[in-house]
Amino acid sequence: MRIDVVTLFPEMFGVVRDLGVTGRAHAQGRWQLHAWNPRDFTHDVHRTVDDRPYGGGPGMVMMPGPLEAAVNAAQQARAGQGLGPAPVALLAPVGRRYDQAGAEALAASDGLILICGRYEGVDQRFIDRCVTQEISLGDFVLSGGEIAALAVIDAAVRLLPGVLNDGDSALQDSFNDTLSGLLDSPHYTRPEVYEGEAVPAPLLSGHHANIARWRRERSLALTAARRPELIESARAKGWLSKLDERYLAELAGTPLPAEPGTRRRRPRKPAADAAPTGQNQPDTTPDSSADPKRNPSDAS
Repeated sequence: MRIDVVTLFPEMFGVVRDLGVTGRAHAQGRWQLHAWNPRDFTHDVHRTVDDRPYGGGPGMVMMPGPLEAAVNAAQQARAGQGLGPAPVALLAPVGRRYDQAGAEALAASDGLILICGRYEGVDQRFIDRCVTQEISLGDFVLSGGEIAALAVIDAAVRLLPGVLNDGDSALQDSFNDTLSGLLDSPHYTRPEVYEGEAVPAPLLSGHHANIARWRRERSLALTAARRPELIESARAKGWLSKLDERYLAELAGTPLPAEPGTRRRRPRKPAADAAPTGQNQPDTTPDSSADPKRNPSDAS
């Protein structure tokens, strides 16, 4: 996977190129990173990449020419490696929300070109000519697209084969299909008791089925409390079992009725209600409001 980034601050991307699991994967050649500074594609002494907006207003707007030239250079470099044209993604508040599915799709691809805007925004003519998709991290505004691009890259690179030491780690992430798209359960490590708080007993039991069920229930409870829309999404996809639904109903205070065909046990009568054989019973005459009871001594 090759990632090209068009940015005024290429040095910011040393974080994912040189550090942590993404840095190790880059050193191993599992992915490539190339940064392109629009200032390198200007033709004036001041290396100008922005100007005042037409129509007035505060701030400056990034000019289309240097950005398009940087994208063309990136596409040509990719072609030189035998790669096809890459999608061009602008980090912008109006973009589609980046999620785990987006990270998985990127990890399964040859990569893309990320455009990191600055100032008030990017000239719309560049967007219309070059950008194929727009990406947002959420409903907030950053001073530039670099931090968002770092998040996009990190989320995808960690999913590449061999990047994580334990290949199953990513399968247990929040939002992963193996968790039905739900939030992950809480995690605990040593010491067993910290400041008077003990690790939950099921995790110490060594009983794999009980541990799995505890984690599933904590995942359901956490998701229902903080991201209920993920519960509805999992339900619509048929990812919730009958046991899951029963637990969710109990959380909501509306336990589900017993399933059809399930036999309920009759409660045992207290010992005082049943007299031993042969014991005389008091001769009482029931009044009109009481139900007649058969005396054991009348049995033949």
